[in-house]
Amino acid sequence: MTTSSSPSHWTPAGFEEEALSARFTDLHPALGKRQAIIESARCLYCYDAPCIKACPTSIDIPTFIRRIHDDNLEGAASEILDANILGGSCARVCPTEILCEQSCVRNQGDECQPVLIGLLQRHALDNAKFESHPFTRAAHTGRRVAVVGAGPAGLSCAHRLARFGHDVVIFEAEEKAGGLNEYGIARYKLTDDFAAREVEFLLEIGGIEIRHGQRLGDNLAIAELTREFDSVFLGLGLGTSHSLGLTGEDAPGLMAATDYIKVLRQSSELNVLAVPKHAVVIGAGNTAIDIAVQVKRLGAESVDLVYRRGEAQMSATPHEQDIARANGVMIHTWARPLAIDSNTDGQLSAMQFARTRVEDGRLIDSGETFSLACDGVFTAIGQGFDDASLSDVHAAGMARSGAKIEVDTMLRTSLPGVYAGGDCIARGQDLTVQAVAHGKLAAEAIHHDLMLKVEAA
Repeated sequence: MTTSSSPSHWTPAGFEEEALSARFTDLHPALGKRQAIIESARCLYCYDAPCIKACPTSIDIPTFIRRIHDDNLEGAASEILDANILGGSCARVCPTEILCEQSCVRNQGDECQPVLIGLLQRHALDNAKFESHPFTRAAHTGRRVAVVGAGPAGLSCAHRLARFGHDVVIFEAEEKAGGLNEYGIARYKLTDDFAAREVEFLLEIGGIEIRHGQRLGDNLAIAELTREFDSVFLGLGLGTSHSLGLTGEDAPGLMAATDYIKVLRQSSELNVLAVPKHAVVIGAGNTAIDIAVQVKRLGAESVDLVYRRGEAQMSATPHEQDIARANGVMIHTWARPLAIDSNTDGQLSAMQFARTRVEDGRLIDSGETFSLACDGVFTAIGQGFDDASLSDVHAAGMARSGAKIEVDTMLRTSLPGVYAGGDCIARGQDLTVQAVAHGKLAAEAIHHDLMLKVEAA
């Protein structure tokens, strides 16, 4: 499978940079001040609000909305950030339509229109004017904690630990911090280097050091970290994409969706990116939608998204599916990849699919097949540990739950003093906001356990 560069037979779409950049502006326009005041007035400020329970980070939503209505944006922003230090990115990428907004009691009334919680959260955080970082560190504890991974889980954990007074060192494999927010989110969802600016703001609390170029299983080992630090948190990303298991996956033109999204997000000139004319996307989640929409916006003539089950089973929300269709993406369900066709030059030319159906609860082929002509295929069928990280986790003797790290209710692993959260554990939903919640919970567990040791000494 191609991973590092675009195939030579793909060419740039030929749009002017200005026109192309306009296709990657904010997906949802921000609220103006008057709009935010009017929208905040729609909140009923419920007692025991269901929207709070639906938020993985438990933001006190009625409180921050009331502060927006009172034109206290700094107070609203502080309330959000106290629960979710990455609340700015979550306001942009969270599937609020299936979380807080779906739980809004306004859905039960005649109007059936929830309060626009995500846009109100963004309004508060984008417009609050803090004179300094809104949080300060507690008295220095003298304890040092290692965090592996500067993604949402690791950053959330590090910030909360710094607030508790611990010193934190984050070990990050990539050149930039941010993880999924920096490298894996659709460009039109997080624009204008927002992910980098959010990291800079988070680090203002102090007590957090980031060491880049540190990769678990390569130049970093769990055993060494447990000797050097008082506690360790693993916020590991999943570094490898699952393959289709078909002959010919090394054909030029077939690559992991995450690899292309990473290049797209880091590109300063979109008009030089090579794009297939006819693309096929294999998958059913947000990554599949993100790559499909972005390739279409970059100038692909056709983009077909194919999934082996039905729309109801797609992990991408109906809202995300609508975005894909609005951008000209064709969604084909009940079809699984069958074969990869190449031309005489060895380049990808088409994919064959088998029609599927469910029989006695099992997915089976119906006997029908069809083919889609394409010069590009992007796979978005899930990710797993890279071999190096998996090898180190195994060497450390850490218990696993299936392909992921096993943790208890407080995110403790089977190794004393080692905790884990985010993509590398099986618990919860595969969402940025869930990773932030994991980081916060792990930090609280780490602090509790470290302080118990202090009291026992």
